[in-house]
Amino acid sequence: MHNKQKTALIAKAHHLNPVVMIGQKGLTDNVIAEVEQALVAHELIKIKVVAEDKEQRTAMINDICTALNAVNLKLIGNISIVYRKASE
Repeated sequence: MHNKQKTALIAKAHHLNPVVMIGQKGLTDNVIAEVEQALVAHELIKIKVVAEDKEQRTAMINDICTALNAVNLKLIGNISIVYRKASE
């Protein structure tokens, strides 16, 4: 993905609200299924991650992106912008 594409997607995500929240139970199969449904419906989503530190948040988002073949565009505080191109 080119920087211009990435920047445009981040700008497009600015007004979005988080559609998935990862809480104290952490990354469960249900959370991954929820993210999958959101990506199928929207391509571009925000995920709110409640974790102790940035390493934990980053690891959870990376696990999601690897499992679902998505891209983490940006992690700002506890909000991540995740994108996956819709399959035609």
